[in-house]
Amino acid sequence: MSKAAKAPENAKAENVPFEEALKRLETIVEAMESEELPLEALLARFEEGTRLAKVCQAKLADAELKIQSWRNSAGEAVLKPLAPDLSEEQQ
Repeated sequence: MSKAAKAPENAKAENVPFEEALKRLETIVEAMESEELPLEALLARFEEGTRLAKVCQAKLADAELKIQSWRNSAGEAVLKPLAPDLSEEQQ
């Protein structure tokens, strides 16, 4: 499948609420662990799960930025830098 064909699917996944994406991701993991799936179905679920995991990570990172921007001992909005992502450092 081309990147152009995946673009609407990715945009659709990004608009999914966090809770819905997480629930779908959990369903995918359970199905992959418990069912004997053909290789094609297994790969399709893996790809969907990977997209959903990225969406969840992005939404959590956005939430963390918002929360950090609200923290301030003097009552002023100050954006504090995020701690480095350990998974990126390991690569």
